[in-house]
Amino acid sequence: MVNQDQTKDINCTTEEDIMARYREKLPRVVQQIIDNCLEQKNNRHVDYEPIPSKNSVVKIIDKFLEIIFPGYFNPEKLDPVNLSFHIGQSATQLYSMLSEQVISSIRHDCLRYDLTCRECIETGYDITLKVMGKITSIQDALAEDVHAAYDGDPAAYSYDEIIFSYPGIYAITVYRVAHLLYQLDVPLLPRIMTEHAHSHTGIDIHPGARIAERFVIDHGTGVVIGETATIGKDVRIYQGVTLGALSLPRDAGDKLRGQKRHPDIEDDVIIYSGATILGGNTVIGARSVVGGNVWLTESIPTDTKVFLEKPRLVYKKDL
Repeated sequence: MVNQDQTKDINCTTEEDIMARYREKLPRVVQQIIDNCLEQKNNRHVDYEPIPSKNSVVKIIDKFLEIIFPGYFNPEKLDPVNLSFHIGQSATQLYSMLSEQVISSIRHDCLRYDLTCRECIETGYDITLKVMGKITSIQDALAEDVHAAYDGDPAAYSYDEIIFSYPGIYAITVYRVAHLLYQLDVPLLPRIMTEHAHSHTGIDIHPGARIAERFVIDHGTGVVIGETATIGKDVRIYQGVTLGALSLPRDAGDKLRGQKRHPDIEDDVIIYSGATILGGNTVIGARSVVGGNVWLTESIPTDTKVFLEKPRLVYKKDL
């Protein structure tokens, strides 16, 4: 008669044998994956040159926040005595981190798409210095954005509250940095930045969009702003607003890349929640108001209000 301990040993041995028999087949599967990785396909990056790092980009965004809003996102307390030290240290760290990723982005594009040499290292350092030189301009634009958010939102009780907690300000901050890199023709990084903000806030702003100061995104979830959209001064939009393109064919990537596809929003416009405005020829005139859930594919003149007729509610009482 087999006792319990002997049964356990037999079962364990059997399990080990089964596991070993299947693990022996694993190297063949691994080799298939390796062979597939070495093929020249669009969803592989197996090369001696590093591709930009998303984790590094997130750290760069955090470092920008420390410098753009000093005292808010720094790990240590800032005061007038240590300000110079900490800003100097943060700026030096940011320059090193950003230049590395800019160089990787440029080099990756050159090698992958067989482009003419752009002298990646020197170009990367030069672009990074230009970006650093524009930080004060970004700070000034964001100060106007914060003021506009405070001026138009009775639920906001301080600038601190807006800077710390409003997803719209976070998304706009990342956009303003990414847009500068986009203007300087840096590949990959701008989209990685704004898509990180998108995943963090639910607000999707393409870095190619052109957005003036005093821009406010209230609440923000579900906002989409396309690559070729332009937005003037003192524009306020609410959650669920789309500034998008008209229906696109399946091969739109090749046919329409670089063409104007998204609307223009002039100064002092308000667009309420759920509105959809589409098309590269669509212009929303200055000081106009677009009501909630409105669908627009044509321009409206200045000082115009567009809204849906009030729907008829039906009440039914259970019998």
